[in-house]
Amino acid sequence: MNCLETFQLKKRIGLIVSGLFLALCWSPPVQHLIGTPDQLMMKQGTHRNLNLDMPVSATVTSTDDKVVAVNGQHAREVLADLRQPLHLQSESTGNTSVVLKLFGVIPLKTVQVHVVPDLKVIPGGQSIGVKIHSKGIMVVGYNLVRDGVKTISPAEQANIRIGDVITEIDGKTVKNVDQVAKWIQQAGENHQEMVLTIQRHEELVKTKLLPILDKESNRYRIGLYIRDSAAGVGTLTFYDPKHHVFGALGHVITDADTGQPIQGTGKVIHASVTSINKGESGQPGEKRGVFIDEDHVLGEIKKNSDFGVFGSMQDNPDHAYASKEVPIALPDEVHVGPAKILTVIKGQKVEQFDIQIVNVFKQESPATKSMVLKVTDPRLLNKTGGIVQGMSGSPILQDGKLVGAVTHVFVNDPTQGYGVYIEWMLNEAGVQTRESQTGATASVPNTLVHADAS
Repeated sequence: MNCLETFQLKKRIGLIVSGLFLALCWSPPVQHLIGTPDQLMMKQGTHRNLNLDMPVSATVTSTDDKVVAVNGQHAREVLADLRQPLHLQSESTGNTSVVLKLFGVIPLKTVQVHVVPDLKVIPGGQSIGVKIHSKGIMVVGYNLVRDGVKTISPAEQANIRIGDVITEIDGKTVKNVDQVAKWIQQAGENHQEMVLTIQRHEELVKTKLLPILDKESNRYRIGLYIRDSAAGVGTLTFYDPKHHVFGALGHVITDADTGQPIQGTGKVIHASVTSINKGESGQPGEKRGVFIDEDHVLGEIKKNSDFGVFGSMQDNPDHAYASKEVPIALPDEVHVGPAKILTVIKGQKVEQFDIQIVNVFKQESPATKSMVLKVTDPRLLNKTGGIVQGMSGSPILQDGKLVGAVTHVFVNDPTQGYGVYIEWMLNEAGVQTRESQTGATASVPNTLVHADAS
């Protein structure tokens, strides 16, 4: 056999091997193996089948047989016929690795199984008033000071930036706008420079400035617009009677002028929807409401995060659609199909409306846009045009479970928007569902803000 014939033979053999390899890769057994998830979330007391459909037997090793039983057996090693579904039964909360080995030696697949408690909470839907007070004073703009000779902003010249948070003045903790105005006046009258401590993103900055007497107001000023709080109307997502915590809104509250998240604490009170500005393409709508019985605090806000506001709450607020707890859905239980939302469109009455979950996103770690929603209820469409500001936090129910909350509206199509998985909100509230692992917002409108020029 000459060199050319040898080359052609090797080429044919290579093509045959490649064809066999491709055929093997696209065979149903291999496709089933590839399609088997690497991570599996299960609620305690539930079961799950893994359909591998492979014409072989394998040794199934579990690192913790107390967490998951394999084919009804509590054993570290189980011999399984992979032509039959592999049955996993979750027994106790925790994590385990289920490893499939051919002949007890060759690894075929490793599945990390996380068993979590079968949590239940009361879905919300009530309109709530949210008042949040910043940790420090937020800088929202510059204000020019006229001293008779020049017109300047001492704060801008001192490199204070919009979005900064003033946390201390002369070593004293800043609590509110009125306090700052008083200190500015005192420093100006005494011709003393003020030392400001500023939180700028993750950095602490110090700067000095001297207040100037404004000839028009006859008061000393530093040339800033500042704000210490924000308030508006939103929607309660859930109340957990076991841990006495709540979650609402589904997204962070930001300052109306700077767009920066407000870091601080606050309170939740009852609110009533008085009217609705219907949403249209290019123009998101808005719920308009008023606070009711402001002395009756429903809950204390302890965290304002990307996933909403969270804190303590002793009792389920009035006007709930239902007072019974419902199970939560884990992300992989949420599916495309019909669902319901709970929200208020008039007064304080919580009502149920039809929606469609049109897309779900695989998320193994928290993210704010977990699913795409479409409002299908004719009455809600007629009243609101779809998703509107103030509807954020409206709980989403599917198959009798709480699956998430409304968070965003599509600007160009108000009938559609995003929702966030309820698991991410529960984690933010401090209710851990698992062990630690590595558009325009339908937001709270800042209808009541405390601003001042100083």
